Amino acid sequence: MSVWFGRGFLFNSSLLETLIFAAKVYTDFKPLSEDLASTLERLIPLSEEIESFQGKLDFAYGDLKELVDTLFRAREVVNTCIEGVSWFQKPILTREIQRIINDMLKFSQTKLQFLQFRTLDDGGLCKRIDGFSVPVYTDLCSVPLPDKDLLGFDYPLMELKKKLLDDSVGSLVVCAPTGCGKTTLVAQLCHDQEIKGVFKHIFYWVTSRTPNLRVMVQHLLLHNGFKDLTFSNDSQAANCLRKLLEELKGNGGILLVFDDVFAGAESLLKTFQINLQDYKILVTSQFEFPSFGPTYHLKPLAHQDAKNLLIQLASPLPHHTNPYEFEDLLQKTLKRCNGLPLVIEVVGVSLKGRGLHLWKDQVESWSEGKTILERLQPSFDALKPHLKECFMDMGSFLEDQKICASVIIDLWVELYGTSSSSSIVYMKYLNDLASQNLLKLIPLGKNEQEDGFYNGILVTQHDVLRELAIHQSRLESILETKRLHLKIIKNIFPDWYSNLRQPINARLLSISTDDLFSSSWVEMDCPNVEALILNLSSSDYALPSIIAGMKKLKVLTITNHGVSLAKITNFACLGSLPNLKRIRLEKASVTLLDLPQLRLGSLQKISFVMCSFHEVFYECVDIDISKALPSLQEIEIDYCYDLDEVPYWVSQVVSLKKLSVTNCYKLSRLPNDIDNLSKLEVLRLASCFNLCELPETTSELRNLRFLDISDCTGLRKLPLEIGKLQKKLKKISMRKCWRCELPGSVVNLENLEVICSAVPNNYVA
Repeated sequence: MSVWFGRGFLFNSSLLETLIFAAKVYTDFKPLSEDLASTLERLIPLSEEIESFQGKLDFAYGDLKELVDTLFRAREVVNTCIEGVSWFQKPILTREIQRIINDMLKFSQTKLQFLQFRTLDDGGLCKRIDGFSVPVYTDLCSVPLPDKDLLGFDYPLMELKKKLLDDSVGSLVVCAPTGCGKTTLVAQLCHDQEIKGVFKHIFYWVTSRTPNLRVMVQHLLLHNGFKDLTFSNDSQAANCLRKLLEELKGNGGILLVFDDVFAGAESLLKTFQINLQDYKILVTSQFEFPSFGPTYHLKPLAHQDAKNLLIQLASPLPHHTNPYEFEDLLQKTLKRCNGLPLVIEVVGVSLKGRGLHLWKDQVESWSEGKTILERLQPSFDALKPHLKECFMDMGSFLEDQKICASVIIDLWVELYGTSSSSSIVYMKYLNDLASQNLLKLIPLGKNEQEDGFYNGILVTQHDVLRELAIHQSRLESILETKRLHLKIIKNIFPDWYSNLRQPINARLLSISTDDLFSSSWVEMDCPNVEALILNLSSSDYALPSIIAGMKKLKVLTITNHGVSLAKITNFACLGSLPNLKRIRLEKASVTLLDLPQLRLGSLQKISFVMCSFHEVFYECVDIDISKALPSLQEIEIDYCYDLDEVPYWVSQVVSLKKLSVTNCYKLSRLPNDIDNLSKLEVLRLASCFNLCELPETTSELRNLRFLDISDCTGLRKLPLEIGKLQKKLKKISMRKCWRCELPGSVVNLENLEVICSAVPNNYVA
């Protein structure tokens, strides 16, 4: 089938192939002609998708007119090239080809997705087009990689695999006490080659204490590249779940994994029990669910395995003259660990290289019948004072979260730092806690970890260790504790909050609300709060007015854990905070002028992650940015998909030292007056695929020492006069920028180290 587009041609794969052939044959415009051919090639698999719109959209003059015009221009350019091009036509056609490429990319990345949504049949699922879909964070249901192979898991792994592959088993529960290694075992199972061969689709959730079916189905949709759908009730979500699984099962078996399921979640699990061939469910829990499925009981480590693991982690072992005495200490330590891998890991590392007297102290501090928290307490007690404080702060974040390292470091810099403190110090604190097995660091392996930029590292913590951190804070009263966590479920505040009559003393306050919270706040006096962490899940969220009274507040972190973007309101409550230095918003819908209008005189850093901006306001408004934000030194914008231009006011922040705009796929240009940023030292633009060039004024940034344009695959050249930065510019990171031309002036950059994965096409003299 073909679709008549008007202007004398049809849209089908033959048309595209003709244009591609001509673009490849005509070589005078390389590499642009190659880019045009490549862009057209990516449209071929989409031709059927576009043809499917027939009868639903106005092809000739309505919804697809933009694509019609662009393809017509492409055909005209190709015909002109075939007929012959004079020397004075070449620069004109060069610019036209570049515009055509950009217009095709823009249409495919934005308009086509919108048209797909409009033509979606009622009740159907709309699949993103992989070739041109607007990139979003879709890694929502992946099985975590096992960070280690624990001793003693070979036999349980073999047993569990045998049970799971039994045709008579559709649902299976792995049951064991906390810290026994359930998650580690299941992660190893899911990455087993035989299991991956049977189940082509393996999806994994860490379930919360209050699991939400609608959110779980939304995550599953996004993870598989489908359009996000909003459900008004659980029945709609359940129907969508069935349709999704039915569509996926044609590509191989499906395995759903629910990790750390709490008691009372049986009805939720049964919602996922659908009669489909080659479809199974695996659950880990401290509890059995007999009506859901059979149970596999994971036992603690056998004595010899536990001993080998402890010796491995604690080596080098202490010097001892009496082997019988040390063996007795070893056996007593093992007895207290009770075969639990988590306890053995933490205790073993805490004893690593320690003297015999510390082993004795460890054993003497334990008594029979202690809980797992009491068994772990000596490991906390052994920490240095500053690490104790940092460890306790980890209890302020939600359970089972992957936290960006820079969030934690920003928190610690303001809570414990001095004017000379460096973020490197607090990254070391994270490494120190990780070396004690009190948390885990997950490197993403794609960002430069320098200049205090740690967005490429995620931090996770076992629930038991988080509970250990919270337990330390609970030893103090509500009014006196340094750290206070307020959890609001369905607009119901805890009893202690309702009965509060005096100011609280906390320096760190975290507030968590669910998706049903209506932003109806109750007053609370928090005069000493220096760091505020807001965890929300609702689509509309008004900042609590109690913030206005937090005159010592330095750090504000707002994280939306819901699927949809949260519209944040009541920013006005921040306007009276004289000490606020750092603000971070994640998955929020905001206006980029919300913060400049507040005139925050002490603000040093703003971070926007996965945010949507209503309006960028490129036109000038009556705000003197240099006076409104006189102290601002760092702006981070990451994974903000609708940002196509950096707002004009950024170039007026003359105090700015670091500007990071990364993973913003629609970003097409920077402000021409970026040279106003005379103090700018670091400019990061990594993974901004649509960015074609940098302003020539970039070469006037005389204090710039690091330029990161990694993965900016659309970038064709650097400013001609970039060599003017010869004194300060030390590093250009340009991995995967193999089409970017380096001007001849780069030879003047005497201190430069260029990083790239492929040699650029050529140098422009």
